[in-house]
Amino acid sequence: MSNQDKLIIFDTTLRDGEQSPGASMTSDEKVRIAKALERMKVDVIEAGFPIASPGDFEAVHSVAETIKDSIICGLARALDKDIDRAGEALKPANASRIHTFIATSPIHMKMKLRMEPDQVVEQAVRAVKRARQYTDDVEFSPEDAGRSDIDFLCRVLEAVIDAGATTVNIPDTVGYNLPHQFGDLIKQLIERVPNSDKAVFSVHCHNDLGLAVSNSLLAVLNGARQVECTINGLGERAGNAALEEVVMAIRTRQDMFSCDTDLDATQIVTCSRLVSNITGFPVQPNKSIVGINAFAHESGIHQDGVLKSRETYEIMRAEDVGWSANRMVMGKHSGRNAFKTRMAELGVEFSSEEDLNDAFARFKALADKKHEIFDEDLQALVTESRLESENEVYKLVALKVCSETGETPSSTITLSMEGKEHSSSATGGGPVDASYKAIEAIVKSQTELQLYSVNSITSGTDSQGEVTVRLEQAGHIVNGQGSDTDIVVASVKAYINALNKITRPRDREHPQSGDV
Repeated sequence: MSNQDKLIIFDTTLRDGEQSPGASMTSDEKVRIAKALERMKVDVIEAGFPIASPGDFEAVHSVAETIKDSIICGLARALDKDIDRAGEALKPANASRIHTFIATSPIHMKMKLRMEPDQVVEQAVRAVKRARQYTDDVEFSPEDAGRSDIDFLCRVLEAVIDAGATTVNIPDTVGYNLPHQFGDLIKQLIERVPNSDKAVFSVHCHNDLGLAVSNSLLAVLNGARQVECTINGLGERAGNAALEEVVMAIRTRQDMFSCDTDLDATQIVTCSRLVSNITGFPVQPNKSIVGINAFAHESGIHQDGVLKSRETYEIMRAEDVGWSANRMVMGKHSGRNAFKTRMAELGVEFSSEEDLNDAFARFKALADKKHEIFDEDLQALVTESRLESENEVYKLVALKVCSETGETPSSTITLSMEGKEHSSSATGGGPVDASYKAIEAIVKSQTELQLYSVNSITSGTDSQGEVTVRLEQAGHIVNGQGSDTDIVVASVKAYINALNKITRPRDREHPQSGDV
């Protein structure tokens, strides 16, 4: 594939995806996802915003140390302190990129930055030049480009390319653009910026109107050669362009696109499930490519057509994106070495024998409850194991529920709090409601339950239920996850997990906050 025909995939799940309410990830979780992205052959991984907090700095640093085959990118506002911090975090990387940005739309410059256009150009150039002191790979984004004056955009882009930017990214920051409009913008910028041939043009589209993928594809048809996207379309507000949709649209419609990606699409489903499992954001069943119904056919006419010739109703093969591929079933007779080997194939490595032994013990306990254990169960098992090892203020000791027709459901909970056990009983509209009330009688968290979601991890009546809860406390939002073959136990685990998260110190700064 020649250079001009290669489409660069820039994944920002670990940065923009993490800005979804409650989707923050630990350093260990970011490394796990980064390894999956590396196996999928993602070109650029935006690992975070190093200045946002010490935790974000460490996460970017850890990803930079671990990943060898993908370019590791850190976000920085057009400020010296941001760029220096990003440069420091990226030091261990095999290949690094600094992504700096400043707003260019009239409303952002006036209301947020309180800067004149000349000042914005000057600061953008300064930021790019400073970033070049750390790496030759510098990306610049004019924030809110979709609502910016095109003449001013041309001026800014020409200046930053002259200053050393090797990628210029055009973001539709608020998801406002329509596909034909956004495609034309990219075409005009490439034609009108005198030195446009010296940089790769990129796009970063948000999904507020459900057009992120469409806008990205029209941009590619008009000359963009990098797309910024996330797994499952994760991201703040309505999310970002979904990586799996962009990649498979281009691969499926090669009659329309003069470019393709290097991505290993067979890793898509595995990566999707990992991100869903870690963030607690379930994938809707009818989600394209990675939804459980994406390749299911219920209509009799459709079923008959597919049986006669797959191409009648399927434009892609399920195996090409990872469905049913490399699927290994394990059970209670599987040994420790087989467990460790399969985990390694799933990208899970254990830092110590103690961690391996703990995970294997959980695997055996699960194998006693359900006959067949699939990869999805193993991913959930590891996530739960690592969640429980982090900052556990509250721990479930015992749970007893009673639900009987004609009687009010009740629950008795025993929790360990800082080494001391506390018990409480409560009644409720159902066993889960009663259990949550019993927990609150002990912890008195003053949180509000914003979301309660149940999904089946695999098929069958003995499948593990995966529960996601979202709690809000004084504006701070977290997601909690729990899984078990007993849905009430899974619900309690998820609630306790969320409570443990909400007790962590909060020092993270939003990547787009503050005056630039």
